[in-house]
Amino acid sequence: MLRRTCVAGVGMIPFAKPGASASYIEMGATAVRLALQDAGLPYEKVQQAYAGYVFGDSTCGQSALYEVGLPGIPVINVNNNCSTGSTALFLARQAVASGAVDCVIAVGFEQMQAGALKGNFEDRPPVLGKATQVASESFPEGRGMPGALMFFGGAGREHMQKYGTKMETFAAIRAKASRHAANNPLAVFRKVVTTEEVMADQVVWPGVMTRLMACPPTCGAAAAVLCSEDFARRHGLRSDVRILAQAMTTDRAAAFDPPSMISLVGSDMTSAAAQQVYAAAGVGPEDIRVCELHDCFAHNELLTYEALGFCDAGAGERFVEDGDNTYGGRVVVNPSGGLLSKGHPLGATGLAQCFELTQQLRGHAQGRQVEGLNHALQHNLGLGGACVVTLYGRG
Repeated sequence: MLRRTCVAGVGMIPFAKPGASASYIEMGATAVRLALQDAGLPYEKVQQAYAGYVFGDSTCGQSALYEVGLPGIPVINVNNNCSTGSTALFLARQAVASGAVDCVIAVGFEQMQAGALKGNFEDRPPVLGKATQVASESFPEGRGMPGALMFFGGAGREHMQKYGTKMETFAAIRAKASRHAANNPLAVFRKVVTTEEVMADQVVWPGVMTRLMACPPTCGAAAAVLCSEDFARRHGLRSDVRILAQAMTTDRAAAFDPPSMISLVGSDMTSAAAQQVYAAAGVGPEDIRVCELHDCFAHNELLTYEALGFCDAGAGERFVEDGDNTYGGRVVVNPSGGLLSKGHPLGATGLAQCFELTQQLRGHAQGRQVEGLNHALQHNLGLGGACVVTLYGRG
């Protein structure tokens, strides 16, 4: 029997553009302090720490956490591409749920550089070699493009060709993200843009994508304190937000054969993880009214509506046109502004999603608040690949 896991405290710093942030050490330490303060717990009571980041050397987690204290606890460094933060959360929750420990902290941070993502090592095979090979064979037009653009733009183009989805629909998703972020003081971009302005922005792929449809490189940090119900009771911690179910998946054979850009960017992983979570919690997509999902590109947000079961395959455009992805619709998607407007510091993203949904379930999201919530769904995706879906509920 797995023990119930409570989210006792969360912390997040304002996200910033590369070159405008503090160091990863200061960002990570600040997020941890904020989460501990929110929980009302001294660091000495924490038994393990999981630190997530992508761009950094081996023990960056220790560097950040040593600024908070030196209790000698295990510090596990986590790197799982863009799903790094939620992977740290997955491991932390697993430690508590299994009974290995009673209280852990997960922290994610990233000090990014400007420009498109790129690998750090050129003297060894690339990590996306298999996916790149399949993509280049089935989608030769993408050769030479930056990797993320090729994958996610290619997946969006495939959806356009298969279902008739319009480029304006992706622009509408980006405009929606900006309206949500306007109410988030921690978002890197808070300027509201219209669908027309997104369409008129710099074209990066004619007929498929403008620059505003891609998330920006971002610096930032977020953290969460997780504990068992018994630990929360003994230490007077809040237990009103719990992780009800969680699943982590990686690619299966269907991601590569038959060739499909939509499969290559993780729709199959997402669907599998979501189905596991729904089954474990005894809920369905119809029960979800708020979701933080991985909108690294506006195109992936639409694909994820379908993979999470919010609408049928091919119905993502109608979901957007009917306003079912925002306030007054079926599911308020990315009330934080998402990766597109809040920002995407890779290691911090999954824990920033946890921060937002915890605030939503507590009723503390102010201008972003979705009323009457019982559940909140989180989706975080990394190519290579890994997908984590987490369902939160009120205690």
